[in-house]
Amino acid sequence: MGITTKSFGKTAKGEEATLYTLENKNGMKAVFSDFGAVLVQLWVPDKDGKLEDVVLGFDTLQEYEVNPTFFGSFIGRCGNRIGGARFEINGKEYRVEDNDNGNCLHGGSVSYDKYMYEAETFTEEGGLSIEFSRLSPDMEQGFPGNLDITVTYTLTDENELVIEYLAVSDKDTIVNFTNHSYFNLAGHDSGTIYDQEVMIDADAFTITDAKLIPTGELTDVTGTPMDFRVRKPLGEGIDADYAPIRQAGGYDHNYALNNTREEAEFAAELYDKKSGRVMEVYTSLPGMQLYTGNFIRDGLKGKDGCAYGRRAGVCFETQFFPDAVNIKGFQSPVVKAYQEAESITVYKFTVE
Repeated sequence: MGITTKSFGKTAKGEEATLYTLENKNGMKAVFSDFGAVLVQLWVPDKDGKLEDVVLGFDTLQEYEVNPTFFGSFIGRCGNRIGGARFEINGKEYRVEDNDNGNCLHGGSVSYDKYMYEAETFTEEGGLSIEFSRLSPDMEQGFPGNLDITVTYTLTDENELVIEYLAVSDKDTIVNFTNHSYFNLAGHDSGTIYDQEVMIDADAFTITDAKLIPTGELTDVTGTPMDFRVRKPLGEGIDADYAPIRQAGGYDHNYALNNTREEAEFAAELYDKKSGRVMEVYTSLPGMQLYTGNFIRDGLKGKDGCAYGRRAGVCFETQFFPDAVNIKGFQSPVVKAYQEAESITVYKFTVE
């Protein structure tokens, strides 16, 4: 129990990276690196108390420096897609990197998981925390404003992983952070997530065009493979003959959550029958991207020498809606200068 550190080696730039392990009174452990503020390991007990690492990832710092799949990543300045890789703020057009079929995905090819962060740890009653911070300079990735960033991870004695985001800019800018961990509650090296069951508290999702950019319409999930209002296995509809599923090659869709956006409210649940592990997702954000690892390359080398493959994990990326900066009907991710941008997401683990 407590917080421990060890070296994670040197980056290609010669920066010293560190691994930080937070362990609560139940033996649950979360391991992070100050390179990228990434979640490297998450050890969670099953119904018999056996711990397994339930997030996909890599063994070495060098692999995280590449990390094309964003395993465990802190994503910014703008998670998900910006249509046409352009947007306007206060009448001025900004161009950002086209790294996704004409769009900007996750802020560009160098997202926030590719930078070093200052780290500070805290031990408080009921939980252990690590705070990562850095300054994202004006026009980094093409976004305006010097942005002071803090992401704080807390492992509580209630087996919750709490993620709190805080940012302040000196110019009006976009702030849309998310976490890109791939979960597999049977264990990171256990194969596909087809049998794991999902529930999402959302009556609609954002329908997209062929380039996965929302049209601005919300589509009712009723009677479609997108309906997760009652818990069901991911494999049940993941290859359905339904246009949005075909477009994305599986699930890669933003859900309009039934929450008030004022505090961390229930959004989703993941359940693995074999281990009995349950993960509940709570957030103060309006949307959540369900992504089933459709583009993980078969044979990709992961932790402990295992080989990952397509759909080896599932992401629950809490966020503002994709392309919300360009779609007037969506809640805007634009934050005024010197106004604090705050959000919270909680992954809570239990068994049944």
